[in-house]
Amino acid sequence: MTEPDSSTDTSKGAGNATLVMIKAVHTVAWLSIESCVVYLLYAGLRGRSDRRAAIAGWVVAGETLTFAANGFRCPLTQFAERAGAESGSVTDIYLPRWFAHNLPSLHVPVLITAAALHWRNLRDAPQKSAQHPEVLVRPAVAVLPVLRAVPSVEDREHLT
Repeated sequence: MTEPDSSTDTSKGAGNATLVMIKAVHTVAWLSIESCVVYLLYAGLRGRSDRRAAIAGWVVAGETLTFAANGFRCPLTQFAERAGAESGSVTDIYLPRWFAHNLPSLHVPVLITAAALHWRNLRDAPQKSAQHPEVLVRPAVAVLPVLRAVPSVEDREHLT
């Protein structure tokens, strides 16, 4: 029996290309999630617990829940293993090894800090709005003409 010629075996090359693709997807996902974490800290420090912060929070929470539900193992690890990664880990994304390996433990204090900042912002929000009632009045006044222009149920019945 002869062994297959390695020059005609494309499975390793395809595996490498697949592994590079998995790592690239993981890196893009990591950058997106990290930008949400950074925004959460920034917004929390600036006192902005707004819709953008909520969206960033949901992205981070979704990633955290996915990571926890997968046994604190990246869901892409199984794909990396199938593609031929030695350890199966995608934590060796294009980052320093020590940093990538310690990401979960580095994130805990950061996420706790961001959550505490936004909790503080939301807790203090009623006091800030009481000090500046015009902030609440302006949007309501801007919406009133639009609401008046919308016919009521009784008016719509007379129109038909």
